Formats: sequence, C-alpha cells, structure tokens
Amino acid sequence: MSGDDWRAAGGRIDALIAAGDAPARERAEDLVRLVADLYGAGLQRLLELAHAHGALSDDLLDAIAGDDLVASLLLVHGLHPYDVTTRVERALAAFGHLEILSLGTVVRVRVLASQDPAAVREAIEAAAPEVEQIHVEHSQPVIPVSALYARVAERR
Repeated sequence: MSGDDWRAAGGRIDALIAAGDAPARERAEDLVRLVADLYGAGLQRLLELAHAHGALSDDLLDAIAGDDLVASLLLVHGLHPYDVTTRVERALAAFGHLEILSLGTVVRVRVLASQDPAAVREAIEAAAPEVEQIHVEHSQPVIPVSALYARVAERR
C-alpha cells in the first residue's frame, strides 16, 4: 500500500466483513482481530528493540508521532509515544489562540468566534480517539455587541 491508500483500507475491511453472512462475518472479524494483534505485537517488539539499542531518540519519537499512518497504528495498539494531554495540546497548537478548559477523557475547549468548532473537534478526535467527549464552545466577545450599538445611538 503506497501513498495515502492506507486511509481507505479501514472502509474496505468493513465492506468485506459486511459482505458475508453471520458466520462469515464472525470469522472475518476474528481474522482481522488476530492479524491486528500480531501486528501490534510486532510494533511493540520493534519499539523495544529500538529502545534497547539506543535508537529511540526524541527526534525519532517526534517523527513517529508526526507520521499519520504510523501514529494511527500505534494508537490502535496503545503504543503511541505521547500521552493524551500531549497529543491534544499538539493538535490544538495549530489553531493558534484557544483555551483548553479541561483535558482528559472529556476535553473542553473555548475557541474564538473566527475558529471552526468542527475542525477543532476533528483535530482532537484524530489525535486522541480515546477521548470520550469533546465540548467546543465559543468565547464571549470582550465588548458586548449591544454596548457598541448603544454608543452609536448616543452619538445621533
């Protein structure tokens, strides 16, 4: 699989599993689970060997965490090098100024009016799929809009 073809693989696997009758689906799901477990064990061993040989540097960890494909595989197997807090903070750093109100299994974020809440939510979901709830709220304007209109009316 090359390029971004891997992004479509999950959908293709789901379609293949859904194509059969109940016994075939069960066998297919079992096969996928076994193969995923095997790959997870292989990834874990690879990381252990790299660490044992002093090759698991901070630069390598950053590269691993920054690669969408590798990072997603490590997330599936609980092997991602960074914790939830770090991953969410890094994902949200791309949005510039916003306020993280809480961070854990529930993430609450306050964004500026100009920021897209859906994009913020998607970034959190991609970085930390184990987060159970995401709440994105807009910050209140520093000066209420009604106060601005009141000043305009006073000048007339």
